[in-house]
Amino acid sequence: MQAPIGPAATVVLVAAVCDAGGLGSLASSWTPPETLRTQVRALAGRRFCVNLVLAFPQERRLDVLCEERVPVISLSWGIRPDLVARAHDAGSQVFVQTGSPEGARRAVDAGADVVIVQGIEAGGHVEGERPLLELVPLVAGLGVPIVAAGGIAEPAAAKAAREAGADAVAAGTAFLVAEEADRHPGYVERLLAAEETVLTDVFSIGWPNAKHRVLANAALAEGLPGPDAMPTGTRGGDADRMALYAGAGVRALRRVEPAGAIVARLRLEPCGP
Repeated sequence: MQAPIGPAATVVLVAAVCDAGGLGSLASSWTPPETLRTQVRALAGRRFCVNLVLAFPQERRLDVLCEERVPVISLSWGIRPDLVARAHDAGSQVFVQTGSPEGARRAVDAGADVVIVQGIEAGGHVEGERPLLELVPLVAGLGVPIVAAGGIAEPAAAKAAREAGADAVAAGTAFLVAEEADRHPGYVERLLAAEETVLTDVFSIGWPNAKHRVLANAALAEGLPGPDAMPTGTRGGDADRMALYAGAGVRALRRVEPAGAIVARLRLEPCGP
């Protein structure tokens, strides 16, 4: 699964991931509803996912997704049984993300078809409360498939998550260097050269009390609050003053390549007979 990666997740990227056999995701929590409708229709015929962050009002966007019968809807930063039920009524499969065993149980009780468990290694806004490989065994056996997310950017990390009990994996940072992603050239250069990340709350404007994992830059070094936004090729921005989201697996990224190649490298064969 390609995790939602903000505005970097273009329709072209999502389509490429789906066409390669993965599950592509639009990050749509701030997309105007009619723009979202256009994006969803451009992906018609594919099994794709749209993510909504429930820390913000999402009813109008969910209306669009239900009207357009989006195949998969993922909900994060909140567990809402009523929204899960609405999505099910429209025929959508619902993934719910959480960062704790308690949250995973609540997600299942709310009707989630799939639970995404996010480890603290994840890039961007981090729900995870403990290391991924510690978390996954604690949520295995809940009766629904488990997707492991957080720091997965190479085959070894994907294999370790599966061996810990996950049924599938989600990767976000790995797809920031996909050819089809929308990101600032300077951001890409830093991703490819990075060896470590920082968990901070410096870039909290617009989303208070949400820690996020980023690459170090001038804003972080100076402790100056910056905008809660990543620099993209479309809208530009000063990379030294914006959030350079990245997960702990960033050290595995060393080249820009097509999304299909990333899916092929990370995709895992089913376990067991």
